[in-house]
Amino acid sequence: MNSTATRCGFVAVLGAPNSGKSTLVNTAVGQKVSIVTQKVQTTRMPVRGIAMRGETQLIFVDTPGIFAPKRRLDRAMVRAAWGGAADADVVLLTVDSQELVSHRNGLAGKDTDTIINGLRNTGRRAVLVLNKVDAVKREALLPLAEELNAAGTFDRVFMISASKGDGVEDLMAYCAANVPEGPWLYPADQAADIPSRLLAAEITREKIYLRLHDELPYASAVVTESWKEQKDGSVRIDQTIFVEREGQKGIVVGKGGKTIKAIGEAARLELEQMFGRRVHLFLHSKVHERWGESPSHYQEWGLEFPKDQ
Repeated sequence: MNSTATRCGFVAVLGAPNSGKSTLVNTAVGQKVSIVTQKVQTTRMPVRGIAMRGETQLIFVDTPGIFAPKRRLDRAMVRAAWGGAADADVVLLTVDSQELVSHRNGLAGKDTDTIINGLRNTGRRAVLVLNKVDAVKREALLPLAEELNAAGTFDRVFMISASKGDGVEDLMAYCAANVPEGPWLYPADQAADIPSRLLAAEITREKIYLRLHDELPYASAVVTESWKEQKDGSVRIDQTIFVEREGQKGIVVGKGGKTIKAIGEAARLELEQMFGRRVHLFLHSKVHERWGESPSHYQEWGLEFPKDQ
């Protein structure tokens, strides 16, 4: 019988939009559990990725980026991010060091300062994670680390490249040493805590972002309408892509349906790899001007519906 005590805890990953939070979580887990694009604010809901390190289970909570909210959905995302920090055993503040070195007073810098102030005001200790350090000269990193660390909020500073994996193992070792003893909350071979229906919708949304870039900024949502197990072991998935205007629907569908077909094909291939079986994916696009005001969507995403305007 193994006498080594097991440990288990939550690690909340905070940061400004596009600071590399999802990439860090995917790297720590060892597989893709959160979608990644070059667009800021890609992550809309907290996603739990589960990583094992020896006898310790680390539950990484990939939170939406924290920024100045304008829409109802923005407010829900920011609240979810702070909620994840409040409940975590370890809080990581992930910073795009390349962006901050180049534009310290830019939007990412202001969002980072807002997060640091929020942590300081609540007395919440955190770990500063300078990401993308492979793209920054070391002589520029040290002043940035000193400047951010001067807030007195951080217990440790780590310099990593989440995309390459550099420094991530040391960061995970720190997290493992700072979560409490206790039983694992998930099976050792489970990588994520997200329903398959929702994961499938997220993968399709990722392919929309990657395919359409700036043509369809944040005016779309994907909902898995049905999930039917087939007798041959395959699965049929029907999804609806909601957009706000008729013109946006035309962008999603494309001439002769070519764009939506390409999006579906890319999503299907990745889903088949993820689920290890054949997937029949059917996409439809609908105009819903106020999809961002629908409480049912927020419930599906695990977000609290803000009642304030």
